[in-house]
Amino acid sequence: MKHIIILGDGMADEPIPMLVGKTPLEAARTPYMDKLAAMGRNGLLDTVPPGFKPGSEIANLSVLGYDLNQVFEGRGSLEAASMGVSIAPGEMAMRCNLITIEDDKIKNHSAGHISTEEAAELMAFLQEKLGDDTVSFHPGISYRHLIKVKDGNKSLLCTPPHDVPGSPFREGLVRAETPEAQPTADLLNGLILKSQALLASHPVNLKRIKAGKSPANSIWMWSPGYKPEMKTFQQLYGLTGSVISAVDLIKGIGVYAGLNPIEVEGATGLFDTNYEGKAQAAIDALKTVDFLYLHVEAPDEAGHEGDVELKIRTIEDLDSRIIGPIYEAVKTWDEPVAIAVLPDHPTPCSLKIHTRKPVPFLIYKPGNTPDSVEKYSEACAAEGSYGNLAGDQFIREFLKDE
Repeated sequence: MKHIIILGDGMADEPIPMLVGKTPLEAARTPYMDKLAAMGRNGLLDTVPPGFKPGSEIANLSVLGYDLNQVFEGRGSLEAASMGVSIAPGEMAMRCNLITIEDDKIKNHSAGHISTEEAAELMAFLQEKLGDDTVSFHPGISYRHLIKVKDGNKSLLCTPPHDVPGSPFREGLVRAETPEAQPTADLLNGLILKSQALLASHPVNLKRIKAGKSPANSIWMWSPGYKPEMKTFQQLYGLTGSVISAVDLIKGIGVYAGLNPIEVEGATGLFDTNYEGKAQAAIDALKTVDFLYLHVEAPDEAGHEGDVELKIRTIEDLDSRIIGPIYEAVKTWDEPVAIAVLPDHPTPCSLKIHTRKPVPFLIYKPGNTPDSVEKYSEACAAEGSYGNLAGDQFIREFLKDE
């Protein structure tokens, strides 16, 4: 049996008054998710272990069954693997966002979803002005970038910018957890302030302001770590696999897990991503690999924007433009294909941040006896036969031959 996990990032939510107490999942038209839920078995999954914050890096590693206490080394180190950036012994890697600050407050975490081309120009500029033998900047996709610090100390308290929209930026600057980490914290905070002076008058930002767009007028560093040591998916479960995502974080997790990243033209990580291209790439990949991890970022970005209607649309697009075509393609294959659908964490529109509540999941395996759940949603999954799972219980149930 082949296996595919289809993950709608941040898809879970809370009841919303404008939806008459429904969640976006409940309000969205999702015939294929509902069909798979009715034909399969359902449950809830704790994706954020105690002691960890509800970030996508934590939650996606959990979905794949990794022990966070053993493997987690920060978000930046995972994204570096996707970007082809090596991490040497003693080097610390961190996520480096391009963000918008207005009136000394964090306006948004994404510089208004700046384009990759604009961001690359700004990151090259910062490398020229601020890069040296200790610090280097590496461009990624849209607002998501990387910084490496030689001999950096990772004992830092960092604030993800998407967790504090509207807050004074100085309250979220890097803090040292230990005296030994204070020089690293001072270095990073100095770079943030220097970047603001440098980026304010850059032509890219002047052009964005003239067009009514948010300028990328500051960098923001968070999630430090060193190079992780992880067993591959094949070592853990004996399966070959691939990963499809527009996000460096997920592709980087895939690289360390031994999952081959598949590039899809037009995959953006936003609501305008190439859904059809991802679906076709998944169908093609399943012809040759045992396992596929297909990640869609769009619902999470809609949640961070607090845009309820957009979140519903991204969920419906996931259902009709990815899950539907994949199910219709594989349902008649000689070798059966097991399908799981779930988010990594909730991103409630009312809060605009990640939360740590358990997420709903469905597992459909051709020939299995279904449970009594008829629709896919947070409340319905809670009534499913799997109950509430944690740790590697979900992935082992999904991959188990029955």
